[in-house]
Amino acid sequence: MDALTLLKSRNSAARLCAPGPDDNALAEIFASASRAPDHGRLRPWRFLLVRGDALSALGELFADAAQERDSSVNEADLLRCRQQPLRAPLILVVIACISEHPTVPRIEQQLSAGCAAYGALLAAEALGYAGIWRTGANAFDQIVHRGLDLESHEEISGFLYLGTRGGQSKPLPELAQTDFMKEWRQ
Repeated sequence: MDALTLLKSRNSAARLCAPGPDDNALAEIFASASRAPDHGRLRPWRFLLVRGDALSALGELFADAAQERDSSVNEADLLRCRQQPLRAPLILVVIACISEHPTVPRIEQQLSAGCAAYGALLAAEALGYAGIWRTGANAFDQIVHRGLDLESHEEISGFLYLGTRGGQSKPLPELAQTDFMKEWRQ
Protein backbone atom coordinates (compact mmCIF):
# COMPACT_ATOMS: atom_id res chain seq x y z
CA MET A 1 0.00 0.00 0.00
CA ASP A 2 1.44 3.37 -0.94
CA ALA A 3 1.70 6.13 1.67
CA LEU A 4 -1.15 8.30 0.35
CA THR A 5 -3.55 5.37 0.18
CA LEU A 6 -2.64 4.47 3.75
CA LEU A 7 -3.15 8.04 4.95
CA LYS A 8 -6.52 8.33 3.20
CA SER A 9 -7.87 4.92 4.24
CA ARG A 10 -6.70 4.31 7.82
CA ASN A 11 -9.50 4.29 10.34
CA SER A 12 -10.02 3.12 13.87
CA ALA A 13 -10.94 -0.47 14.58
CA ALA A 14 -13.11 -0.89 17.67
CA ARG A 15 -12.99 -4.71 17.34
CA LEU A 16 -9.53 -6.15 17.62
CA CYS A 17 -8.38 -9.71 18.05
CA ALA A 18 -5.16 -11.73 18.08
CA PRO A 19 -2.61 -11.67 16.81
CA GLY A 20 -1.21 -8.35 17.84
CA PRO A 21 2.05 -6.97 16.55
CA ASP A 22 5.02 -9.19 17.36
CA ASP A 23 8.42 -7.88 18.45
CA ASN A 24 9.60 -7.35 14.86
CA ALA A 25 6.45 -5.40 14.01
CA LEU A 26 6.81 -3.39 17.22
CA ALA A 27 10.34 -2.44 16.24
CA GLU A 28 8.95 -1.05 12.96
CA ILE A 29 6.11 0.69 14.78
CA PHE A 30 8.47 2.38 17.25
CA ALA A 31 10.90 3.34 14.48
CA SER A 32 8.01 5.00 12.64
CA ALA A 33 6.73 6.74 15.77
CA SER A 34 10.20 8.14 16.43
CA ARG A 35 10.01 10.18 13.22
CA ALA A 36 7.33 12.47 14.68
CA PRO A 37 7.95 16.21 14.36
CA ASP A 38 10.15 17.09 17.31
CA HIS A 39 11.22 20.71 17.78
CA GLY A 40 14.49 20.74 19.69
CA ARG A 41 14.90 16.96 19.36
CA LEU A 42 13.48 16.53 22.83
CA ARG A 43 11.72 13.25 22.04
CA PRO A 44 8.96 14.27 24.42
CA TRP A 45 7.26 10.89 24.41
CA ARG A 46 7.66 7.32 25.52
CA PHE A 47 5.58 4.19 25.23
CA LEU A 48 4.56 1.55 27.76
CA LEU A 49 3.85 -1.83 26.21
CA VAL A 50 0.99 -3.74 27.85
CA ARG A 51 0.26 -7.33 26.77
CA GLY A 52 -0.37 -10.77 28.21
CA ASP A 53 -1.20 -10.86 31.91
CA ALA A 54 -0.40 -7.15 32.18
CA LEU A 55 -3.68 -6.44 30.33
CA SER A 56 -5.64 -7.88 33.27
CA ALA A 57 -3.49 -5.92 35.72
CA LEU A 58 -4.25 -2.74 33.76
CA GLY A 59 -7.96 -3.60 34.01
CA GLU A 60 -7.64 -3.87 37.79
CA LEU A 61 -5.91 -0.50 37.84
CA PHE A 62 -8.76 0.98 35.79
CA ALA A 63 -11.31 -0.51 38.22
CA ASP A 64 -9.42 0.85 41.24
CA ALA A 65 -9.32 4.30 39.65
CA ALA A 66 -13.05 4.19 38.82
CA GLN A 67 -13.89 3.22 42.39
CA GLU A 68 -11.75 6.07 43.73
CA ARG A 69 -13.45 8.55 41.39
CA ASP A 70 -16.90 7.35 42.45
CA SER A 71 -17.29 5.18 45.55
CA SER A 72 -20.86 4.32 44.52
CA VAL A 73 -19.78 2.68 41.23
CA ASN A 74 -21.57 -0.64 40.81
CA GLU A 75 -20.04 -4.06 40.20
CA ALA A 76 -21.17 -4.16 36.56
CA ASP A 77 -19.27 -0.93 35.86
CA LEU A 78 -16.19 -2.25 37.67
CA LEU A 79 -16.33 -5.40 35.56
CA ARG A 80 -16.51 -3.24 32.43
CA CYS A 81 -13.42 -1.33 33.63
CA ARG A 82 -11.57 -4.61 34.20
CA GLN A 83 -12.46 -5.81 30.71
CA GLN A 84 -11.54 -2.63 28.83
CA PRO A 85 -7.87 -3.58 28.24
CA LEU A 86 -8.91 -7.06 27.10
CA ARG A 87 -10.40 -5.56 23.92
CA ALA A 88 -7.03 -5.93 22.17
CA PRO A 89 -4.04 -8.23 22.42
CA LEU A 90 -1.71 -5.28 22.96
CA ILE A 91 -1.94 -1.73 24.27
CA LEU A 92 0.65 0.99 23.86
CA VAL A 93 0.30 3.68 26.49
CA VAL A 94 1.55 6.88 24.86
CA ILE A 95 3.16 9.15 27.42
CA ALA A 96 4.05 12.78 26.77
CA CYS A 97 7.20 13.71 28.69
CA ILE A 98 6.93 17.45 29.16
CA SER A 99 10.00 19.46 30.03
CA GLU A 100 10.48 23.12 30.81
CA HIS A 101 12.24 24.38 27.71
CA PRO A 102 13.10 27.95 26.70
CA THR A 103 12.01 27.59 23.05
CA VAL A 104 9.75 24.51 22.90
CA PRO A 105 6.43 25.21 24.63
CA ARG A 106 4.35 22.56 26.37
CA ILE A 107 1.81 22.41 23.54
CA GLU A 108 4.50 21.54 20.98
CA GLN A 109 5.71 18.72 23.19
CA GLN A 110 2.16 17.40 23.62
CA LEU A 111 1.55 17.60 19.88
CA SER A 112 4.83 15.81 19.19
CA ALA A 113 3.71 12.96 21.45
CA GLY A 114 0.40 12.90 19.57
CA CYS A 115 2.25 12.71 16.27
CA ALA A 116 4.33 9.81 17.62
CA ALA A 117 1.08 8.05 18.55
CA TYR A 118 -0.35 8.63 15.07
CA GLY A 119 2.88 7.41 13.50
CA ALA A 120 2.52 4.22 15.53
CA LEU A 121 -1.09 3.77 14.36
CA LEU A 122 -0.11 4.33 10.73
CA ALA A 123 2.79 1.90 10.97
CA ALA A 124 0.56 -0.75 12.55
CA GLU A 125 -1.92 -0.35 9.69
CA ALA A 126 0.87 -0.51 7.10
CA LEU A 127 2.00 -3.80 8.66
CA GLY A 128 -1.48 -5.31 8.38
CA TYR A 129 -2.69 -4.63 11.90
CA ALA A 130 -5.33 -2.21 13.12
CA GLY A 131 -5.85 -0.04 16.13
CA ILE A 132 -7.84 2.54 17.96
CA TRP A 133 -6.70 5.50 20.06
CA ARG A 134 -8.60 5.74 23.33
CA THR A 135 -8.42 8.24 26.15
CA GLY A 136 -11.31 8.66 28.59
CA ALA A 137 -11.10 9.29 32.31
CA ASN A 138 -8.26 6.80 32.80
CA ALA A 139 -5.89 8.86 30.67
CA PHE A 140 -6.21 11.76 33.12
CA ASP A 141 -6.55 9.86 36.39
CA GLN A 142 -3.75 10.27 38.93
CA ILE A 143 -4.29 6.75 40.29
CA VAL A 144 -3.67 5.38 36.80
CA HIS A 145 -0.65 7.65 36.42
CA ARG A 146 0.82 6.42 39.72
CA GLY A 147 0.00 2.80 38.90
CA LEU A 148 1.89 3.12 35.60
CA ASP A 149 4.81 4.85 37.36
CA LEU A 150 4.47 8.13 35.50
CA GLU A 151 6.65 10.95 36.74
CA SER A 152 5.23 14.34 37.68
CA HIS A 153 6.19 15.86 34.30
CA GLU A 154 4.46 13.11 32.33
CA GLU A 155 0.91 12.72 31.07
CA ILE A 156 -0.95 10.10 29.08
CA SER A 157 -1.68 11.12 25.49
CA GLY A 158 -3.69 7.99 24.88
CA PHE A 159 -3.99 4.24 24.92
CA LEU A 160 -3.37 2.67 21.52
CA TYR A 161 -5.22 -0.62 21.35
CA LEU A 162 -3.55 -2.75 18.64
CA GLY A 163 -4.34 -6.09 17.07
CA THR A 164 -5.90 -7.66 14.03
CA ARG A 165 -9.06 -6.03 12.74
CA GLY A 166 -12.12 -8.02 13.76
CA GLY A 167 -14.68 -7.49 11.02
CA GLN A 168 -14.99 -4.96 8.26
CA SER A 169 -13.71 -1.42 8.38
CA LYS A 170 -16.39 1.11 9.07
CA PRO A 171 -17.08 3.41 6.15
CA LEU A 172 -15.64 6.87 6.58
CA PRO A 173 -17.50 9.89 5.24
CA GLU A 174 -15.80 11.77 2.46
CA LEU A 175 -15.09 15.36 3.41
CA ALA A 176 -14.86 18.15 0.93
CA GLN A 177 -11.84 20.36 1.45
CA THR A 178 -14.21 23.30 1.83
CA ASP A 179 -15.56 21.59 4.98
CA PHE A 180 -12.28 22.21 6.82
CA MET A 181 -10.09 24.46 4.69
CA LYS A 182 -10.27 28.11 3.79
CA GLU A 183 -7.65 30.19 2.07
CA TRP A 184 -6.46 33.26 3.91
CA ARG A 185 -5.97 36.35 1.80
CA GLN A 186 -5.04 39.86 2.74
